[in-house]
Amino acid sequence: LWLIAGCAALRALGLALAGRMGADHPLIRWAAAVAMATLAAFVAQALLLPGGALALLPLHARLGGMAAAGALLWWRGGLLAPVLAGVGAAALLSLVRP
Repeated sequence: LWLIAGCAALRALGLALAGRMGADHPLIRWAAAVAMATLAAFVAQALLLPGGALALLPLHARLGGMAAAGALLWWRGGLLAPVLAGVGAAALLSLVRP
């Protein structure tokens, strides 16, 4: 319970501070950059050193799926269509031997 209370208090403090800062504040921009870099590192790790079911796909299928999803995300936006395109491309490319 103490851990939950401490985490909730820190989250409330973060929300109170962030609410007073604008979106262009340097601290907010830094936090967004750190979050984006962390996400990029997790994606790179999942692609290059996968675990579980993703490890069954060959590297060219994983990279092709990421490229299809990234292209559709850049072109169209949203999230559902790029995810579906990435999964579909990875599934099709897994049938092709390099």
